[in-house]
Amino acid sequence: MTKKTIIISFVILISFITGSSIFAQENQKSKSASMKKQELPLTSFKHTDIGNPSIAGKVKFTEKGIDITAGGVDIWGVKDEFSFVYIEHTGDFDFVSRIESLSSANLYTKAGLMAREDLTAGCRHIFFQVFPDNSPRNNNNGGYEFQYRQARDGEMKAIYPKSSTGTPEFPVSFPNTWIRLKRIGNDFTGYYSIDGKTWKIYTTHKLELPAKIYLGLAVTSHNPDQAATAKFRHLREHKK
Repeated sequence: MTKKTIIISFVILISFITGSSIFAQENQKSKSASMKKQELPLTSFKHTDIGNPSIAGKVKFTEKGIDITAGGVDIWGVKDEFSFVYIEHTGDFDFVSRIESLSSANLYTKAGLMAREDLTAGCRHIFFQVFPDNSPRNNNNGGYEFQYRQARDGEMKAIYPKSSTGTPEFPVSFPNTWIRLKRIGNDFTGYYSIDGKTWKIYTTHKLELPAKIYLGLAVTSHNPDQAATAKFRHLREHKK
């Protein structure tokens, strides 16, 4: 092999490696841009406090997502107290968010995705939510829980994991705590994920809500004297 042939071969090899590297970078940029495209515009969200909590909620919109600091006695019983960041939505949906962190003002501090009939304290709704950690709570040894109010001003109920002992089936692992709520007709399904790609069904529950509902992010500190903060990221519609 001549010296000239060696030099040409080396140039071709360098070009191939450089080209592959650029292609990989462009592919990664394309994936990031695609995910960003799917994300919901934050300017479309509104904020209100439900049930008149003693600590008023605060919302911070950032390039990364939405931070909600909220008080409130609870989202439970026959009357809710919490902070709600929402959009008005008609029809089916498949709503996703990563919860980066959730501070603890109480063992039962809650944050999650909610589909609500209206903005009154005792209305019907679905609430798929997480706790600040995986401490044992009632019939739940994990960090996720699916709650609902079937009738206006009625008692809320919860759907728990199959087992309340042993290794949690649905553990929270901040900052990689992904949550998803899907509606088809009157069937509402909660999904759990640790990466936002592979999803596991938590449960499905039927609730006859109107086509037009209030869909969004709900946070309650479960402590009237102390606020809790939840950081929601990658708010988007789920795409197959």
